[in-house]
Amino acid sequence: MVDALFGHPRLAAIYDALDSDRSDLDAYLAMAEEFGVGSALDIGCGTGVFALLLAERGVYVTGIDPARASVDVARGKPGGEKVRWLDGDAGDLPPLQVDLVTMTGNAAQAISEPQAWRTTLRGAYAALRPGGRLVFETRDPARRVWEEWARWTRESTYRVTDVPGVDRVETWSELTDVSLPLVSFRGTYVFAADGVVLTSESTLRFRERTEIERDLHEYGFVVEDVRDAPDRPGRELVFVARRDAA
Repeated sequence: MVDALFGHPRLAAIYDALDSDRSDLDAYLAMAEEFGVGSALDIGCGTGVFALLLAERGVYVTGIDPARASVDVARGKPGGEKVRWLDGDAGDLPPLQVDLVTMTGNAAQAISEPQAWRTTLRGAYAALRPGGRLVFETRDPARRVWEEWARWTRESTYRVTDVPGVDRVETWSELTDVSLPLVSFRGTYVFAADGVVLTSESTLRFRERTEIERDLHEYGFVVEDVRDAPDRPGRELVFVARRDAA
């Protein structure tokens, strides 16, 4: 299932304005430079922010996402012609041999179904050249962030964003269910121009570090490093997994 925030054309069109601080991507750009990346696959590319940043640096990039509305936004951005955009998930990939596969933001946790997760790891492995790396982040379940989210109410999360060409959009978030390892929440979006109200239901899967390491090993990866996320120190784990050169 694709969250409406990414799959509904009207919400996809305002996503970047609602989530304008993407300093979390700096660490991924630094790793791309650290690893000498010339080609990359961005799984769950969304509206294409990271894929376009890589392309600006001369990296040949493929971006894929099951939310077609988001990919359409990405295609229409300046520089969008430099990226190969695909609609679908990692099971729909054409033959690739890239240096780096990424899943930024919530992309890895949003793959909540076990079969979809296995398909993703299998597709990422197949897309990597020998010695290439898969990099993604996930919130550390030990921090129990859902207990903080339990305090989300309309009053505590309400904000108004002025979106160019759209007018004001009112938003708020509410936690709806905690059935570990799954945590669900709802976002509400009110368009002031015409009063339209849209909601988006989201579910994230909180995987333990040992579980992720086991899954990566099962699908042929060597866990090279587990780093701290600079934008959420002590709260997220950044996995660096290598496709064995053998």
